[in-house]
Amino acid sequence: MESLLYSSSLQTPAFSSLFNKSLSTPTPILPLPHTHTAKSRFEPLSCTMSHSAEALTNPKETKLWGGRFEESVTDIVEKFTESISFDKQLYKHDIMGSKAHASMLAQQGLISLSERDSILKGLDEIERSIEAGEFVWRTDREDVHMNIEAALTDMVGEPAKKLHTARSRNDQVLTDFRLWCRDAIDRIVASIRNLQVALVKLALKNEGLIIPGYTHLQRAQPVLLQHLLLAFVEQLDRDAGRLTDCKARLNFSPLGACALAGTGLPIDRFMTSNALGFTAPMRNSIDAVSDRDFVLEFLSANSIIAVHLSRIGEEWVLWASEEFGFITPSDSVSTGSSIMPQKKNPDPMELVRGKSARVIGDLVTLLTLCKGLPLAYNRDLQEDKEPTFDSVKTVIGMLEVTAEFAQNITFNDERIRKALPAGYLDATTLADYLVKKGIPFRTSHDIVGRSVALCVSKNCQLQDLSLEDMRSLSPVFDNDVYEFLGVENAVKKFSSYGSTGLACVADQLGYWVSKLEINKS
Repeated sequence: MESLLYSSSLQTPAFSSLFNKSLSTPTPILPLPHTHTAKSRFEPLSCTMSHSAEALTNPKETKLWGGRFEESVTDIVEKFTESISFDKQLYKHDIMGSKAHASMLAQQGLISLSERDSILKGLDEIERSIEAGEFVWRTDREDVHMNIEAALTDMVGEPAKKLHTARSRNDQVLTDFRLWCRDAIDRIVASIRNLQVALVKLALKNEGLIIPGYTHLQRAQPVLLQHLLLAFVEQLDRDAGRLTDCKARLNFSPLGACALAGTGLPIDRFMTSNALGFTAPMRNSIDAVSDRDFVLEFLSANSIIAVHLSRIGEEWVLWASEEFGFITPSDSVSTGSSIMPQKKNPDPMELVRGKSARVIGDLVTLLTLCKGLPLAYNRDLQEDKEPTFDSVKTVIGMLEVTAEFAQNITFNDERIRKALPAGYLDATTLADYLVKKGIPFRTSHDIVGRSVALCVSKNCQLQDLSLEDMRSLSPVFDNDVYEFLGVENAVKKFSSYGSTGLACVADQLGYWVSKLEINKS
């Protein structure tokens, strides 16, 4: 999932210029004596990420926070409290934050320039080894922060011990997490746009096709298929807007808030905030380390996306059924049955519908997690990562497969046209006709209702009634009434802004073709 969610926004100009200064004469980096040799750090990853072979055979390493403790934690406690099994996904952002922090410490005179250079070079090597699959993640080092810091200490020695100056894991993890979420939002927004493009292209391929519109899952009024597909595009656009708003609110830096109270050391939080592409430092250090509003908002936006996708999935699953027969998915996006040879199932969209429950569950997990927590940081908040990682991965998968499905379905024009006469879809247009003749709408509603009842008794459609039949219900009916009857005529009569009228839908389609920069050729 790491490769899926890291965007180019990790390398901001301010950040690059900040930590690349004064590196023309790098300090040689040599492994120093430590509890374990540096070689073990860069052996290939083992199958299990919980413990390295070294950690299982050698005495436990003293925790970086272990000065006041006389005993090591038990294996059960260590296994229960570790987070490296999942938070290693934050490695790139953790290294990014540490580089900015080290450069700031040097700028403020809290470490020397040569110490900064050693730290930056060591962090570069650690990042390289992680991406090459050589880095050994150790459970006894608890989390991504301690794994990287301990490896850096093994590699460069004393300078690494200064890296945590004026920084707590409380503000460190929030910095990493906000950076990760920021990049994840960019990926989701890009996936939303890809789906919007797929839906608009599907609309372009089906110009003029009229389908039954439904309310209460009952036939209601005729609509253009393009109009319905663009309704999904509108929903997705609001989804992207919510994520963009969320990104703006989360883009504030907690780095330098330390454990909760800040620090008396002369740090420059504005410098690190700017280097990492944040809008500004968070104003309140207690809020900075305890806030999870940004994750709740993020997962709420994801849940709404999932609900929208679930609704598309439900519609297309129904339409692919024999009872509707409106769409035929290609074999490339369908599956079969292990026992029934004839089956062709739209499984991807069924799973989209099903996975929405998972995304909603991730949000509920976070809401429940945060309920009742006293200020400031509590270890409970370690549990915010996995639901967030899962939500992002699931939503991106749902968006991608829905776009794939949209590109591999065919609308069955003939089947749809044969289905259109049923349901008196032109009844409301007939009521509009009477209104134009000066009849109050409630009276028009009653007259058309009785007209439908007459059709039911005659087993015919409204357009099949004779003028004499209609005049028996109201003398206002004239020969021009037939210009309002039938689904094609009904669609032509729609003219209000945003409606399903031909010209209105053409305007809507033109707007989205332009906004999404779609080449119609």
